[in-house]
Amino acid sequence: MTIPQHARAAFSLRSYTGRPAVDGSDGLPRLYGPEAARPQELFARLRARDGQVSPVMLPGDLPVWLVLGHRANLDVARTPSRFSRDSRRWNLLRAGQVPADWPLRPMVEWEPSVVFSDGEEHERTRAAIVAGLAAENRAGIRRYVKRYTEQLVNLVIERGHADLISEYAERLPMLVMTRLLGLDEAEGPRLADAARDLIRGSDTAVASNELIKQTLVRLIATKKARPGRDFASRLIAHESRLQDSELLSHLRLTLIAANETTANLIANTLERVLTDGRFRAHLAGGQMTLPDALDGVLWDEPPLSTVPGRWATGDTQLGGWRIEGGDMLLLCPGAANVDPEIRPDLSVPVHGNRSHLAFSAGPHRCPGDDLGRAIADTGIDTLMALLPDLRLAVPQAELDWHHVLLSKRLSRLPVEFQARPRVALGSTRGTARRAGAALGAAGGCPVPHGASAPAPTPSSDVWASTA
Repeated sequence: MTIPQHARAAFSLRSYTGRPAVDGSDGLPRLYGPEAARPQELFARLRARDGQVSPVMLPGDLPVWLVLGHRANLDVARTPSRFSRDSRRWNLLRAGQVPADWPLRPMVEWEPSVVFSDGEEHERTRAAIVAGLAAENRAGIRRYVKRYTEQLVNLVIERGHADLISEYAERLPMLVMTRLLGLDEAEGPRLADAARDLIRGSDTAVASNELIKQTLVRLIATKKARPGRDFASRLIAHESRLQDSELLSHLRLTLIAANETTANLIANTLERVLTDGRFRAHLAGGQMTLPDALDGVLWDEPPLSTVPGRWATGDTQLGGWRIEGGDMLLLCPGAANVDPEIRPDLSVPVHGNRSHLAFSAGPHRCPGDDLGRAIADTGIDTLMALLPDLRLAVPQAELDWHHVLLSKRLSRLPVEFQARPRVALGSTRGTARRAGAALGAAGGCPVPHGASAPAPTPSSDVWASTA
């Protein structure tokens, strides 16, 4: 594999401080396709060869820098003066070398939002998001999560088996977010499909992005005419006086980021509970709480493996490499969280340690990570209370992981449980139960047909975006 000729002129891969030079004859590893089928193995090879930063190629063989090290990720995230969020700086984009239908273009093309701004403009737009999220009633969010979890469980409870990915993890966050944004909950399924398609960078990603935008344009018009007690109405009314284009960008960001990251967090945590006896035992024995368990999963399997992007404001150096002005960098929490510099022994528990980079760092750190945690925490707690005898329906080795550029996720998580009658909606409200005990029961203890599921504990506030 060789670096495309058009890329060589716009993206010089010269080395500094003794790093091995990479030229066209050596080629660059692709961060997509068969080469990236095992991302952690790829990250480890790149780290061994290149150190904290490595040159790679995105779909279309567009070359970028992949930031692997924990220290380097912090450096990039915390210094917008050197590494801007403004994608209009991208040298390949300015040179007209990024196709209009490039699958990741919807994720990196500049728009007037908190994601692509720095300095005072970033502070202005971020203030509107922070205020809008802060006004969300946490108890109300948990009620929504419990209600939708009960509804989803009732779709499968009488048959005794389910796929916790397609029938739960991929559906719950979008149902909650459509309600919080002020959308009709009936919009949830198709928006969830479009958001997943967009994150995957598929051939239909541009069309999926357009579907989401059209839905949100209608929402903005509706809430301007009839404001409500929802996130969209609060953004419209905020003193920052966001323009329609800004409102659209921020609602789209909130919807997509919250759905994908929270769905992945739920899926990864449930997989760990059902397959890792030590993990489950720590929950059952009280050595860790469910919120601490979520942080353990966020260390090992962050919802987004890579996060585009940053663009160098000028020529600089990072991790021994020369970065030229306009070069694009991808933050890589999937590699940074297992950096040997900070985690020499991956078997040492990190429960409760929140210095992971799953929610990024610096001025663009996720402003709503607590909402994602709340959805995942309460959702898992409620699910395990309703179905305490959940057990994996296939051997662990048969679980299929789907690897895409931005994330690693389970394709399916088939489970079995004893069939029982539908639960009464609201049956989990106001109950008290240790989350650890609920998850500890996942070993497969049967519950008699028709028996009441033990009640869940109110979970702590714990949502993700890439703002």
